[in-house]
Formats: sequence, C-alpha cells, structure tokens
Amino acid sequence: MKIIVDLEATCCEHDEFPRSEMEIIEIGACAVEGGGEVISEFQSFVRPIRNPILTDFCKTLTSITQDQVDAAPNFPKVLETFTHWLGQYTTPLFCSWGEYDAKQLQQDCRFHEVDFPFGDQHVNLKAEFSKVLGTRKRFGVGQALWKSGLEFKGTPHRGIDDARNIARLATVIENKKV
Repeated sequence: MKIIVDLEATCCEHDEFPRSEMEIIEIGACAVEGGGEVISEFQSFVRPIRNPILTDFCKTLTSITQDQVDAAPNFPKVLETFTHWLGQYTTPLFCSWGEYDAKQLQQDCRFHEVDFPFGDQHVNLKAEFSKVLGTRKRFGVGQALWKSGLEFKGTPHRGIDDARNIARLATVIENKKV
C-alpha cells in the first residue's frame, strides 16, 4: 500500500528562523492501492510550538490560517492519530514528492522525541517521475501534472490537496504514461 504524504510547515521569506526550526503545520496523506485508486485519506493541522505565529509569507503560500493552527493538536497527538490511521495497512510504503517530506517528518519526530511512523524505505516520486521521462530535471507537482496532461485540483501548498494530486502522478508513474 502506497501512502502518499505531503507536509506543510512553518516557513519564512527572510530567514526569520532557520530551516532546522521549521515545524509541520499540516499532514495530508492518501492511501493508494496498486491500481492507483485512493482508498483512504488523512488530514490534520498541527499546532507549532517553536514558531507558533505563522509568518505572512507562510499564510499566503499555504492558505493555512493562524486560527487553524491555533485550534490544532500538537505534533505528538497528530502523529499518534496518523500512526493509528497507518495501522490499518500491513506494509505502508512512504512516498512523497521529493525528499523534503521525509526529512521534515524525521526532524519533527526527533524534536518531539516520538517514533518515526515508517520504516527505512521511502519512495521519492519526483525522482521516479524524472526517470519515466528519461531526464535529470526535477519537476514540481504542478509542472509534472501539466507534462502529464492533467490539471491541479484543489489549492496548491495544502497538504491534502497536494497529496491527492501526487497520488494522481503516482498512477502516471506506475503506468509510465507521460
């Protein structure tokens, strides 16, 4: 079972805080069967603690509001709920668009001293898409959808919408239809 994960995190435009202090503010995930069908979804906002006030840049980029993160559970609680959701799949394969999501999830797990919810295997779908095209160039989700003849559905830089669109690209990759 492929688990397509997309994370949104605190971010800034002018180095107000280092990348190592970015925190997850949304987890979006889709469970995708071999044929490409999304059979289940997970979405939750996360209340950040290091930089609890979202920058204007972050709010504009993600469309996530301060009220949404203020009302959200903290990372350990969200991860517990996410891990419970993952538990319905015997061998969940962690997939994301690039390496960022895996590194950010590992960083937040270390900071909060909680277990990482996946094994060692991670599939970088961005790299897989480039392999299908036979190029070294790496494409963003929007560019990859366009190259595949698809349109982005939803709001860019929202975890659940990005995960849904990446799930569509996973099907393209699996079928090598680019």
